[in-house]
Amino acid sequence: MGHSCPVTATVETPPAWTGAVAGLLAAGAGLAAAELVGGAVHSERSPVISVGNRVVDLVPRPVKEWAISTFGTNDKTVLLGGVLVLLAVGAVVVGLVAQRRGRAAGLVGVGVFTAVGVAASLGRGGGGWSVVTSLVAGLVAGFVLFWLLRRTRPAPGLPAPETLDRRRFLVATGVVAATSLAAAAAGRWLRDQGVAAVQRLKVVLPKAAQPLPEVGPAVSVGVPGVSPFLTPNDSFYRIDTALVVPQVDVETWTLKVTGMVRTPITLTLKELVERPMVETDVTIACVSNEVGGNLVGTARWLGCRLDDLLAEAGVDPRADQVVGRSVDGFTAGFPTAVLDGRDAIVAIGMNGEPLPVPHGFPARLIVPGLYGYVSATKWLAEIELTTFDALEGYWIPRGWSVEAPIKTQSRIDTPRRGAEVPAGRPVAVAGVAWAPGRGVAKVEVQVDDGPWHEARLGEEHASTTWRQWVWDWTPTAGEHRLQVRATDGTGATQPEARTPVAPDGATGWDRITVSAS
Repeated sequence: MGHSCPVTATVETPPAWTGAVAGLLAAGAGLAAAELVGGAVHSERSPVISVGNRVVDLVPRPVKEWAISTFGTNDKTVLLGGVLVLLAVGAVVVGLVAQRRGRAAGLVGVGVFTAVGVAASLGRGGGGWSVVTSLVAGLVAGFVLFWLLRRTRPAPGLPAPETLDRRRFLVATGVVAATSLAAAAAGRWLRDQGVAAVQRLKVVLPKAAQPLPEVGPAVSVGVPGVSPFLTPNDSFYRIDTALVVPQVDVETWTLKVTGMVRTPITLTLKELVERPMVETDVTIACVSNEVGGNLVGTARWLGCRLDDLLAEAGVDPRADQVVGRSVDGFTAGFPTAVLDGRDAIVAIGMNGEPLPVPHGFPARLIVPGLYGYVSATKWLAEIELTTFDALEGYWIPRGWSVEAPIKTQSRIDTPRRGAEVPAGRPVAVAGVAWAPGRGVAKVEVQVDDGPWHEARLGEEHASTTWRQWVWDWTPTAGEHRLQVRATDGTGATQPEARTPVAPDGATGWDRITVSAS
């Protein structure tokens, strides 16, 4: 008999999908661990939020304008989704590299993503626990990655050749997935305990020294589909740079007045609430509001007068800028000259309720007549008196104007764009117009290239608020173009020429097309 050749046992490389799955689950486990740690210490920053915030800070102005015009108030959701998609792709690549090239290559990949998270957490309002959560995410992701990859190899004692013990690997992935979900849920539960949403329910608003009368029925033109005079809190627009709404602990929160003042002031929420309160009805708008857009609303605000607070601090005559600083590091500044008697306030109430958390609880600034990017600081932590030479607000170095008065605008609310209306029968063309601080004196509507028709205005409630308007139209059959323009209290009429929102707000007439049949 001949001699047989010895057989050498070989272990094939596990299939690529196992490396991809290991990378994805490792990234998920790292983020879940960061969520758990962040929840335990009430930190709002996860690595994804930190990276998202840095994207917001660094994104060019045209991209920011495109995002808001395209996605509106969903822009943050889209951004976070994009960050997660990129993270998932990166995790798959790291898993594959670690499977093919070994532990050292995988560690480099995990280290790069951890470094990105740490660097991002050092951005605006970051540091501290934000750095810790990013480091925790990296350590857990690295451990889980290699723990899972070991289970793509044959278990001890299995005969060779063997490519993959599927049951062993799938059990391991199930354990990681279940543990990650539990950790993430626990972190979210911890984050939601005893923070702003709960504390807000305990706040009792004081009465204003001179409460405003109820808004009278004469402000309404009585047309269904027109924006209500006071915008409900739950439908009020929200545009800001916070990817996660700050949850401010009012037990430790203070409002500071600092900078070029004679006597710096620090107020707790209790001390702020005990100050003399005023009510003011004000329409505020975002500079990113396109012609005909809905990033504008009117509310009844309650708070203490900003000029009284600054007079108590004693402003240095050389200070020419008031800067609001949020708890998350956002800054917005406007000229001290704006405090000309208008009802600029540190607001604690909105439409009869404590400020909703997404709208700035426990306190924010409201300055009539100015776009929010220079004035409406939410989650207010500090008011600093300084100069424009010494400090630029968040949006100014990003190409937006220092001066930001809200421009005169008008909008058609009904009929809707592209609607079909009955020919030969009266149709109410109606909407709102605003020029906060100047008031709206006249609104006109044009059909096609015909003459301008003056609309009927709802009663002016205050020069700081918008006005409803309506014009009765009997259309002829066919397609028609409707457009509107407003004239403010100074006699200035909206310009026809359309300009983009940057750098200081859009101009142009709102126009729609409807069909009559």
